[in-house]
Amino acid sequence: MLNSLDLPTDPSKTRVVVAMSGGVDSSVVAALLKREGYDVIGITLQLYDHGAAAHRKGACCAGQDIYDARRVAEAIGIPHYVLDYEARFREAVIDRFTQSYLAGETPIPCVECNRSIKFRDLLETARELGADVLATGHYVASRALPDGRRALHRAADPDRDQSYFLYATTPEQLDLLRFPLGELPKEKTRELAREFGLTVAEKADSQDICFVTQGRYSDVIERLKPGAVQGGEIVHVDGRVLGRHEGIIHYTVGQRKGLGLSVGEPLYVVRLEAKEARVVVGPREALATRLIRVTDVNWLGDVPLESLGEKGMEVAVRVRSTREPRPATLRSTGTGTTVELLSAEDGVSPGQACVIYESDAPRARVLGGGTIARTIAEAAPAAA
Repeated sequence: MLNSLDLPTDPSKTRVVVAMSGGVDSSVVAALLKREGYDVIGITLQLYDHGAAAHRKGACCAGQDIYDARRVAEAIGIPHYVLDYEARFREAVIDRFTQSYLAGETPIPCVECNRSIKFRDLLETARELGADVLATGHYVASRALPDGRRALHRAADPDRDQSYFLYATTPEQLDLLRFPLGELPKEKTRELAREFGLTVAEKADSQDICFVTQGRYSDVIERLKPGAVQGGEIVHVDGRVLGRHEGIIHYTVGQRKGLGLSVGEPLYVVRLEAKEARVVVGPREALATRLIRVTDVNWLGDVPLESLGEKGMEVAVRVRSTREPRPATLRSTGTGTTVELLSAEDGVSPGQACVIYESDAPRARVLGGGTIARTIAEAAPAAA
């Protein structure tokens, strides 16, 4: 008989490490598992020099959050450790974020943090502590497959679903990861926090990028890479030079406001050409993308990715965290992996994730995903 974490052991003999960020979600996970009788250990990671972010609303993994996690652990009666992962976080997440922006991409540091810090380094620490599983407060569902493997699914609460940020979780990591909130609505989590009497019950959710204290990515990049930002031309897709800019890091694909142009028509950032330090703009229709080349693919499907070939597989994909999955065809050949959207999407940006689902259904299984490397505007439909 399996326990609530799908393990064939009594909860009292099952050691669970809970990644406690100091927020309400992970705090509720720790309290729930403690109440069920598991041997729970809380771990909080200090990921960056909290400084100005220590008391910022929506921050995490620094300052007040570490204190909040410690108070929750004391209240529910579990051991709690704070680990200094600052050097690892800077190398694996912040430095990569900086390089990606300088290359004209729009990166997602949360994906890399989950991949490299939380689900790699922290998992290793959990193993060293003798843990059977690592539990987190993410809103995503993990379910057992008939062959014993585990599959990742969209969360029950569509407004909280975090599967877009967790596509890079490997099959080996899924075996040891559990997400107790995946089947709960956020309102129920808050209700449980009040029931447990947790001091963080009404705490605001973390928002944006934790190490960007004022919402200005460019300030972080210029501080870490002084002199690396170059000015250049703002060019229309038809070749006209419309003006100049002070660095491509100040722009993202799909951006309309803040271009500083007055040409009598609405213009959008269509692409960023890093080598030439060029910002290319155009009308909204120039943003329409049908074909996406994807790299660094993490595959969670049942058949080998390379077996899809040119015929491909019908799937659904998300190209932004704020968008719903859209029908597409996934292909993988010797020349790489591509996604062809059934209908064009605007503002598809290199550096963002393209997350692949079995379908566009609310609780769909996550088949993996990768980094958007290149987009091709309005590709012609594939032959029937």
